[in-house]
Amino acid sequence: MKTLVPPLLRRISSDEVPPLPWAEPDRRALAQLSEELPTAANRLSLEAPAYALDRRGTAATLRAIDAAHGGGFFAVPEAALSDPEAAAEAFRGRAPVVDVQTHLVDPRRFSGAGADALAGFLRMVDPERWRDGVDARRIDAAAWAALVFGSSETAVALLTSTPGPGSENVLTNRQIAAAREVAERYAGSGRVLTHSIVHPNLGEAELDAMEGWRDALRPSGWKCYTLWGPPTKASPEGGWFLDDHEIGFPFLERVRKLGPRVLATHKGLGGPIPEVSVPAASPRDIGPAAAAFPEIAFLVYHSGYERDPRRSEGPYQPEAPEPAGVDRLVRSLARAGVGVGGNVYAELGSTWFLMLRRPVEAAHVLGKLLVAVGPERIVWGTDSIWYGSPQPLIDAFRAFQIPEAMQARFGYPPLTADAKERILSWNARAVYGIAPEAIARAASRADEWAEPAAEELRRAITAAGDGAA
Repeated sequence: MKTLVPPLLRRISSDEVPPLPWAEPDRRALAQLSEELPTAANRLSLEAPAYALDRRGTAATLRAIDAAHGGGFFAVPEAALSDPEAAAEAFRGRAPVVDVQTHLVDPRRFSGAGADALAGFLRMVDPERWRDGVDARRIDAAAWAALVFGSSETAVALLTSTPGPGSENVLTNRQIAAAREVAERYAGSGRVLTHSIVHPNLGEAELDAMEGWRDALRPSGWKCYTLWGPPTKASPEGGWFLDDHEIGFPFLERVRKLGPRVLATHKGLGGPIPEVSVPAASPRDIGPAAAAFPEIAFLVYHSGYERDPRRSEGPYQPEAPEPAGVDRLVRSLARAGVGVGGNVYAELGSTWFLMLRRPVEAAHVLGKLLVAVGPERIVWGTDSIWYGSPQPLIDAFRAFQIPEAMQARFGYPPLTADAKERILSWNARAVYGIAPEAIARAASRADEWAEPAAEELRRAITAAGDGAA
């Protein structure tokens, strides 16, 4: 009989890279769940797969992960495995969730190098979901609305896109704005925020286009990918850096001049395996850029995290000659004098999905970020809909804690309920200037708009994709 693998323990590997063997804690958690899930499901008159997708199945999975790693990471009561009210209480939040990184694709544009790179990443990090290949219809606009809003408690979501010029990308700036406009008609204004994607290494014409995008598309911020593009003087291996005077500083000058003064930049997750990582994905430029442009809010997507099968994140080593992962961000900020309460925000999209099954690593990453930027400068993002509904990720984060022993040993502050609500809601509301009335509207309205809006979303994306932007 095939082992049932719940969503939060889906294996991270693929046929294209050396598969990651199950670690011993994974095997212990799966062994526990192989007995518990069918038994619990049968007791509740549910099919085992349905139970695994239920909040009670999430509770069982988190308890198994916690036990396999020695305990103290996920606070989930045993009653949550069977009682829906106990499960709801265990994962209850106090503020509407704001997700600053969500995605969708236009299936008609899902071809070429950009689509191939995205499909390769998805098959690598979530092969259980994409075992038969990536079906772009499962990550289109209608699926995005259904999963992000209809299947989770996400109140406000920011829609962004992958790297590549409009002529080649799986979603253009114009299509991003079109999705927001449909959402506003069905669900009210303020439910969807947007980025416009900029590639300043494409030349002056790209920078000149920013003013028109700002006026016509009304983005809440800008998004850039320093790891994308041909070699430059500052990055001979490809890409560019925010602190170089050839590309980075002129681009930041344009952001400062035009507004909005919010810039999200992909840092970390630089390649499918460390041996082929792109150096320009390093966050080593964040500190100098943020110090030079204090008026700009920098959202560091992925927080510099790298999925490295050879090592896990540990405590910050200030004297390490070659910092890796999140330590690169911590060092860059420290050397530039950008600290707690500064203009740098660490974002958790994909990072949380990839590390929650390794809770020791998760505690180190969150602990280091809490020390480096503070609880008011970490923002929630999920990279949904790449991994399906974000609800299990939200639930897992609400249940997570940094064990007291790690706090004492490494100097990490506690990840309190207040800090988690700041990360899940309040911090993004501040950086993006989300109006209280938009939050109130989002919190009070049922998310029944996703299904009736589905076909109009698809039509709007198709129509907006006829001209690249």
